[in-house]
Amino acid sequence: MRLLVVGTGGMANTHAMNFGTVPGVEIVAAVDVDMAKVRAYAARHNIANTFTSLDEALAWGEFDAATNVTPDRIHHATTMPLIAAGKHVMCEKPLAETYAKAAEMADAAEAAGIVNMVNLSYRNVAHVQKARAMVMAGEIGKVRHIEASYLQSWLVSKAWGDWSTESQWLWRLSTSHGSNGVLGDVGIHILDFACYGAATAIDSVFARLKTFEKAPGNRIGEYELDANDSFSMTAEFENGAIGVIHASRWATGHLNELRLRIHGDKGGLEVIHRVDGSSLRACLKEDVELAVWRDVDVEPVGTNYEKFIKAIGRGSAQEPTFRHAANLQKILDLAMVTERERREMEV
Repeated sequence: MRLLVVGTGGMANTHAMNFGTVPGVEIVAAVDVDMAKVRAYAARHNIANTFTSLDEALAWGEFDAATNVTPDRIHHATTMPLIAAGKHVMCEKPLAETYAKAAEMADAAEAAGIVNMVNLSYRNVAHVQKARAMVMAGEIGKVRHIEASYLQSWLVSKAWGDWSTESQWLWRLSTSHGSNGVLGDVGIHILDFACYGAATAIDSVFARLKTFEKAPGNRIGEYELDANDSFSMTAEFENGAIGVIHASRWATGHLNELRLRIHGDKGGLEVIHRVDGSSLRACLKEDVELAVWRDVDVEPVGTNYEKFIKAIGRGSAQEPTFRHAANLQKILDLAMVTERERREMEV
């Protein structure tokens, strides 16, 4: 399997390292508009061919699939030509900045018959996969309430770098640089984490978004810091449950934490995923009466990178697909509308 990497920023290193461990995969080329950057990336990962435009790579054409690691606002413009060329595509999240663009990408991929997948990376967490299996097996009964959070602290900590001086962070705070804020950046992750783990989908949402002052006039150089920093969302789910989903970059003391609680009429589950590890706890059967929670052992699972390559080999779809990511983007778009109009909206 000959793979092209499109975009050579920080996350592209993660893609190279993961795809590099999958048997039968050869990363044959990389593309980036910055010549020095793409050549340094190719040297670091022993990639033979480099291009400074996607058109050049497509004219060369000696690859079977591509992984798209460009900035969010470039996903649509770079993925559509790959689909038109009949190349299988994994794309970073979010699939696009708007539902309209994401749906167009999903339509095109399905019409072309290519394997398409979005790297919703927390699908790789074995504990949320186990929780989903337990919900689907009826171990906690009917789901009544769902709580999910994604907490980061990089606006109050330099553990990941100095956000006020580094472009890799500043663009995430600026709508004019293609950011939809924490809602667009990690909102799609926590929506997927919640819905996948609880084995359901969202029917309706009402969200509040907040942008806090981070600098004088909320501007640093060319960056207007106007993207949302925190959001809270109430949701009704297809399985009849209601719940709350929230995320923030101001979560002091939480470097990067996803948490999911699923409450059923016969038991409950809690998944916690942090940079230092993951856990799954359950309160089931006789433990329900005394609210005793016990750790659940889980088996390792395959990564999105492995699943993408296997799907190409089978010639079949593999979740999370472009269509799934487009449906999540629809919820994010509606969340922004609910903030403006102060009303709940159906998906």
